[in-house]
Amino acid sequence: MRLKLIFLFTICNSLFVFASTVDTVFVVSNSMNKSISNIVIVPDNYSTQKEGFSVLYLLHGAGGNHTDWLSDIPSIREYADEYNIIIVCPDGGATSWYFDSPIDEKMKYETYISKELISAIDKKYNTLDKNTNRAITGYSMGGHGAFYLAFKHPDVWGAAGSIHGGLDIRPFPNNWDIHKRLGDYSKYKENWEKNTVVNMVNRLDGKNLKLIFDCGVDDFFYNENRRFHEKLVERNIPHDYIERPGGHDWDYRSNSIKYQLIFFSDYFKLYQNNP
Repeated sequence: MRLKLIFLFTICNSLFVFASTVDTVFVVSNSMNKSISNIVIVPDNYSTQKEGFSVLYLLHGAGGNHTDWLSDIPSIREYADEYNIIIVCPDGGATSWYFDSPIDEKMKYETYISKELISAIDKKYNTLDKNTNRAITGYSMGGHGAFYLAFKHPDVWGAAGSIHGGLDIRPFPNNWDIHKRLGDYSKYKENWEKNTVVNMVNRLDGKNLKLIFDCGVDDFFYNENRRFHEKLVERNIPHDYIERPGGHDWDYRSNSIKYQLIFFSDYFKLYQNNP
């Protein structure tokens, strides 16, 4: 009898390893005239907690989609429970770079994520709809996108991160379809200069937006991240910057997101305790 009870207890525990709930939410983008898929993970106590939840937006990299984070790091379901937050994984298009493209009116992912998606999530879920209760991060193209969106919309996000992000796109004029979003570098240099994150540091006042980013020393974006860190230091912009062994892969991201979640959780708690 005792063995049967132990067996049943083990089965029950295995069934509730992930107590969080995963939704696929379709949001109509009026700016692009299409419906876009998004993964939304809500913590296990979502239905019982009266207070609203803070929200973390996770952006995918080039060639990816809204399912990447969950399929390659299933533990983000546990993180939603552990940190008691809602996690949103938008589909940013395979190579949108999260711009509103100045040359292609069908590519307006800045508008979609910073306005249309935010509005839809806040209407559908029990969120704390203030910038101090929203954070955004991503990897590779998504790391660039997270900083790009947060720098341009500090009224939407209060904290932002990047995991081996392409923080300066100019050294890569022929990669990842960036030229399809901004035009060829030789002809449309102004578009590239205006939309590369490293040139957007002047938007930061060092007071409100909290920043964390990291990059592996073996990563092809390492030099860009290092220069970005040095530029922030020169301008006295507070930030957390981390270098560690690793390359441009899911092993690195899986490790990195753990540290960034602690950073964002501490940030959310600060403003929950001091609204």
